[in-house]
Amino acid sequence: MKFALLFSLFFSLASSCTDNSQAQTQSQLLSGQPQPSSSDYFIDSNGDTIYQVVKTEAEWKSELTSQEFYVLREAGTERAGTGDLLKEKRAGVFTCAACGLVLFDSNTKFESGTGWPSFYQPADPSHVGEHQDNAYGMVRTEVVCNRCGGHLGHVFPDGPPPTGQRYCINAVSLDFVPAEGQ
Repeated sequence: MKFALLFSLFFSLASSCTDNSQAQTQSQLLSGQPQPSSSDYFIDSNGDTIYQVVKTEAEWKSELTSQEFYVLREAGTERAGTGDLLKEKRAGVFTCAACGLVLFDSNTKFESGTGWPSFYQPADPSHVGEHQDNAYGMVRTEVVCNRCGGHLGHVFPDGPPPTGQRYCINAVSLDFVPAEGQ
């Protein structure tokens, strides 16, 4: 008897949750407003909702320079020492050249001697993604923009304190926004 009572109570609760979920979905559909799924956005460390930027290859090609497209969309690498942000020393932030998301702060930039801008941590860890990259017979960790998926560079465990990380980033994948008064 106890089992039957517990079973019916559980079934009632489960079905009421399902009915509520179905009612919410129906009201969302009836409102005519598209409802983003959790794969369309993420919540960053500040609690802000960051919506994904999804474009066709043709749209990216029309909006990016050929070098930006090669690096950001085809996971290419610019030649060492050629990036215009390599020697940038002003206070400010570095944003994704494709979508404008803040990726790195100038306070974390350091001279690595590699020929690419290097940072010891992202401005917000949720703004960059890391994926294993096995290209060219090496095992590396690729760094991408979490908003648009653009390839930024790679991260290595040979950076300075406090993190010991070196985010080696293609300058062409970044834009620099100086702090006010700079």
